[in-house]
Amino acid sequence: MLRKLYHWTLSLAARKTAEVWLAVIAFVESSVFLVPADVLFLPMALARPKRAYRYALVATVFSTLGGMAGYFLGLFAYEALAKPVLELYGKLDDFERLRQCAGEDTLMLLLVTSGLSHLPPIKVVTILAGVAQISFLFFVLSCIIARGARFFALAWALRRYGEPISGFIEKRLGLIAAVGAAILIALYLLVKYSGLSGALTAC
Repeated sequence: MLRKLYHWTLSLAARKTAEVWLAVIAFVESSVFLVPADVLFLPMALARPKRAYRYALVATVFSTLGGMAGYFLGLFAYEALAKPVLELYGKLDDFERLRQCAGEDTLMLLLVTSGLSHLPPIKVVTILAGVAQISFLFFVLSCIIARGARFFALAWALRRYGEPISGFIEKRLGLIAAVGAAILIALYLLVKYSGLSGALTAC
């Protein structure tokens, strides 16, 4: 199922309505869809490099709006809507584990790492942010900064290096994302255990 969904998403890049589909996928990936918008964004930016930054802006805006939808799902409709979605994609256990052990500061960090690298999955963290009633202003700003950084960095790399970098990114996106997330987590732990922050609840 996942492979078919991946290839279907990839096929949208060849359509005249690709930009509309990019907005749709960026929106729904943040709360209910399994395939990240990067799958559609990369071939679109390669095909039209002059529009790469425009595509990055579209992806950032609609990913943020989708994140807000996920936040409100968690805040107002967790049992009725959000929980069945998480269960459908096999993410409910991840969600419950984070829900039990993540304090507010930890969750704020996860909002950044998920936006930058999908670690943990964006939909899990956006819904959890609503359940935990994290500051909505911080939530929106983290979405704009983290997701914007990801899409605009990809746009810059594709415009500068073209197709060779695309293959590298596609094959090693998970590794690159994991390294970036690991750096952020290491910085967080450094701040936490050096006494520079208040008491945090960690997993």
